[in-house]
Amino acid sequence: MKLQIILEPSEDSGYTVIVPSLPGCISEGDTVDEAMANIREAIELYLEPVDDDWIPEHNSLVRELVV
Repeated sequence: MKLQIILEPSEDSGYTVIVPSLPGCISEGDTVDEAMANIREAIELYLEPVDDDWIPEHNSLVRELVV
């Protein structure tokens, strides 16, 4: 999976990293390498399934809606 990330220099030092396609997926690091490693971990946790994820029942209708 390829995701675009944005590294922004922090006011104090280091970098803040956001993933525009994953709302709320944000991390930071003192160096570019550290920020990249931290956002990779944040993305993996963001995408990890959890026990309370909703799963439709077998007779449910699933549709996509474009707004």
